[in-house]
Amino acid sequence: MKIVAGWLQNIRHVPSPHFDQRDSTDISLLVIHNISLPPNKYGGDDVLRFFQGQLDHSEHPFYAEIANLRVSSHLFIRRTGEVIQLVDLNNRAWHAGVSSFQGRTKCNDYSIGIELEGSDYDVFTSDQYAALRSVTQLIMQAYPNISLGRIVGHNDIAPGRKTDPGPYFNWPFYRQLIRGQQ
Repeated sequence: MKIVAGWLQNIRHVPSPHFDQRDSTDISLLVIHNISLPPNKYGGDDVLRFFQGQLDHSEHPFYAEIANLRVSSHLFIRRTGEVIQLVDLNNRAWHAGVSSFQGRTKCNDYSIGIELEGSDYDVFTSDQYAALRSVTQLIMQAYPNISLGRIVGHNDIAPGRKTDPGPYFNWPFYRQLIRGQQ
């Protein structure tokens, strides 16, 4: 894989309209999330439809709660390890919401968001960790202001409001993978 003009090559692209231009070129934070739609169900295309603003809100009772949200992420990693890109890495995806990191607010302005297909109640797959390692290393090469200390969970930048990637995300293992120690 490589990044060309903000797009990872040789992966599936499913463009989302839920983004805008960044105000600066300072991309210095990587945020890890989890998502599943319906909640705790995996394998369908509802997450992609949600990120595209095309989710049928009558298909599940939970969808009525998220009917007016306009959300996206740069990347989505399925449980199989498939990586799907929704937003150009150089643009601002709408993944973090009200957030701050080290006193700096509006994390969407300077972060890249990666959504893992999952929930706070399940372990993530080895295929997801392998894909996450590959894209993280690639992103860190392309955006050198992102260091290990600037890779966080959604819960870290929106504490009390968000809990993802959740207690089953194995941070020590992931950091070892990034360092090439596994």
